[in-house]
Amino acid sequence: MSRFRCQVRHDGAVSRTLPDFVTHYYVQGRPPFLNLSELTQTEWDATRNVLEEERATGSSSRVFGHRYLDLRRATEAKLRDLFVVAGGNPERDAPHYFVLGSSKWFQGLSHDMLQVVIPLDALPDSATSMTIPDSMTSMGLGGDFGIPVEPEPHHGRVFRRSQFAEAVETFGIPEDRPGNYAGYQHRTFELYAEVQVWSDAVLGYRR
Repeated sequence: MSRFRCQVRHDGAVSRTLPDFVTHYYVQGRPPFLNLSELTQTEWDATRNVLEEERATGSSSRVFGHRYLDLRRATEAKLRDLFVVAGGNPERDAPHYFVLGSSKWFQGLSHDMLQVVIPLDALPDSATSMTIPDSMTSMGLGGDFGIPVEPEPHHGRVFRRSQFAEAVETFGIPEDRPGNYAGYQHRTFELYAEVQVWSDAVLGYRR
């Protein structure tokens, strides 16, 4: 486990330059900014069957276990609470998700992935947060769901947009590069910084 993490963060493949944009990836044929947390249990069961069929046919590498939604909602609740403590003013219970800059790894999760790119300075400071890496890893709740957790100094921290530059300078972010998807759900990994926008103001952007 530690050998994998060293390959990701500690072999020099870390950037301390703050990108000036964020990217939201979504699957072709579906609208952007869908959020699984907004589904009812019945809707989630049906959606998960579709997602698992896509993985079985090879069109997607994403894994959604039976308890994924429970972990996602618990993560979002903790994330939101920490954002409020940091002075944020979230307008939603669950955020819209982006990566800071771009992510070849995320883009490769599904075939024909599309994207929405938004300038970083267009995002409201009061409703924009960041975790390094993704919030599932950073919030550290995976141990309760059978997912390995290896705490790092930058985990458990939620940064407002006005703090992004300092956070990247202090902790660095993984450089943008593709990865191996086989069994990724069983590994602790750090592949991108995640940006959360707690407002629907971003819904008007398309690119």
